[in-house]
Amino acid sequence: MGKIATPATLFATAQQTLLAPYSIDAGHIEKLFGSMMAHKLDYADLYFQYSRAESWSLEEGIVKSGSFSIDQGVGVRAVSGEKTAFAYSDDISMNALESAAQATRAISRQGGKQSVPMLKQGSRRDIYLSHDPIASLKDADKVALLEKLEGYARALDPRVVQVMAGLAGEYEVVMVARSDGLMNADIRPLVRLSIQVIIESNGKREQGSAGGGGRFDYGYFDDAMLRKYAAQAVHQAVVNLDAQPAPAGNMTVVLGNGWPGILLHEAIGHGLEGDFNRKGSSAFSGRIGERVAAEGVTVVDDGTIAKRRGSLQMDDEGNATQCTTLIENGILKGYLQDSLNARLMGVAVTGNARRESYAHIPMPRMTNTYMLNGNKDPKEIIASVKHGLYAVNFGGGQVDITSGKFVFSTAEAYMIEDGKITHPVKGATLIGNGPDALTRVSMIGNDMALDSGVGTCGKEGQSVPVGVGQPTVRIDGLTVGGTA
Repeated sequence: MGKIATPATLFATAQQTLLAPYSIDAGHIEKLFGSMMAHKLDYADLYFQYSRAESWSLEEGIVKSGSFSIDQGVGVRAVSGEKTAFAYSDDISMNALESAAQATRAISRQGGKQSVPMLKQGSRRDIYLSHDPIASLKDADKVALLEKLEGYARALDPRVVQVMAGLAGEYEVVMVARSDGLMNADIRPLVRLSIQVIIESNGKREQGSAGGGGRFDYGYFDDAMLRKYAAQAVHQAVVNLDAQPAPAGNMTVVLGNGWPGILLHEAIGHGLEGDFNRKGSSAFSGRIGERVAAEGVTVVDDGTIAKRRGSLQMDDEGNATQCTTLIENGILKGYLQDSLNARLMGVAVTGNARRESYAHIPMPRMTNTYMLNGNKDPKEIIASVKHGLYAVNFGGGQVDITSGKFVFSTAEAYMIEDGKITHPVKGATLIGNGPDALTRVSMIGNDMALDSGVGTCGKEGQSVPVGVGQPTVRIDGLTVGGTA
């Protein structure tokens, strides 16, 4: 088992991993910033990263693929006004840093030399252990874990004809140094386990999937968790095997708790990121203080939840993460900010600067985004619906940030008739507009749950781990595209 490292220990580990092997110290970095800031920049930073990652996949009882990678490097960024210059190298050395810094000077302004403060360690959260997940289990035991997961799934239903399972782990050490004198570090573990099953009956095939993970090691995936994932995947496949074609039309939709919060993430969350709002391209631009959702709707983004997939002890600019209220009781309160957009908009940073790796520039991104509890019993919400759709789980979806329009396909859904859940349906898609859908929320449950730890968010070619969540929610007058 790991233990939470003290800030001093964690910082020392990052220095020993990222700087000491290459004879780089704080003095070298201060000198580099002095050279960069002599060219009249507003801001500059360095992002050092070392990562080890592995993945294993099993199909038909055989490990079909496995991978292991080690990567390291440094990204150098300079900011002047709205302009950003960025260069990176997989060689961590003073020569590489100086070359990258030289490449960023194209955006500099004329002006006198700026003073650069001495580097000092910044603050961060302590919300996960400094595990090395890859070393937490022997390779043979990783394969055995996947085989056990497959066995549990096959034992649940003789109609299971195919099982695919995957295990992935990552150990990442990062360090940020900034021209304003802040220097901060983090050690980030991340694991994920997934299962997909295919069931066949009378020539008809359907699939189901499940999984989870977070910022811990492989010890999280004990027998109880393996049985849970197997049962969820088989249940979803069985439900879809018996499902009827979904009807189409305008109807009341009840979204289940947990993972259905992905609709909130996509249809609303991206529109609340600072860059889109600074540029005026979001449906929420310029609407701070306005009612954008029904009464009772409160949405937050919280990067501080212990061990969650979307959580960070510091963001990728070295700022401590926080819980940011985006919508409170239906009123728009703020946006998610990194340093560039916060400075240009005249607001505070929110600890939401994220990047895929040292080879990418940071931008404002979500961490764990979810709707807070209401006061309704989920059974009461179901009972209130005369005719509608109950969406328990989602597959893929897409959204247009500018308009807020979204399309989402359900992975598990049922009809609600006269206040009761009746037969399962498949092929249902939810079509709507994020800001409009928020105003149509009429009942909010008291059963808020976060997803199991499987989310990955893409934006402008960069992928980062995220979390989503919500209680059971009733939305009136949503368009459902069906197959019936």
